[in-house]
Amino acid sequence: MTDASIASEALSARQQAIVPIAAFAATGDLAALNTALNQGLDAGMTVSDAREILVQLYAYAGFPRSLNALGELMKVLVSRDERGIEDAPGRAPRNSIPKGEALLVAGTANQTKLAGGPVKGPVLEFAPAIDEYLKTHLFGDIFERDNLDWQSREIATVAMLSALPGAEPQVQAHMRISMNVGITAGQLRQLVQVLADRVDINAAQRAREALERQLSATPAR
Repeated sequence: MTDASIASEALSARQQAIVPIAAFAATGDLAALNTALNQGLDAGMTVSDAREILVQLYAYAGFPRSLNALGELMKVLVSRDERGIEDAPGRAPRNSIPKGEALLVAGTANQTKLAGGPVKGPVLEFAPAIDEYLKTHLFGDIFERDNLDWQSREIATVAMLSALPGAEPQVQAHMRISMNVGITAGQLRQLVQVLADRVDINAAQRAREALERQLSATPAR
């Protein structure tokens, strides 16, 4: 394997920094999140990157964890400003978010593209409201925001869910989605290693098991 090939299989420093930020935000460990946010901003994350990850967090860990994490980001930015550190602001979403029926159409299209096909199942049929919320809000309102790329969103999502015991089926689903958006198996293994080194060995184990199940279920190409 050439040096270029190895580099293409590696997560960037910015992508690696997303992992502990997302995981500690999901578990509510604000002291560890403070450190991770500083490391992420030092690694080239913009303020918009960090803020968007913590906004997305609410879809997977709830509003309280998201709000607390955003409050911690504000503290980090004030502290860095007082130390004379000027962080790149990043950008706001460029595209306008559809409304009404158009939002359902856009969200359904995003969900289908991410999952690799239409998403159906007994739970969604039993509770059609949750199906609509997923399509219109998570995959519509959130994934239509283009100030954070889908690979970054999936790295964050895998890290968040891996940090939460009991979300193993969702971790595996997002391993599949991660590969659908172009994240390689090697990069996902590196994500697992970042969880082990910088977050929690149990979170890493949940991610590792989900990845191996997904790889076993994926036909060889």
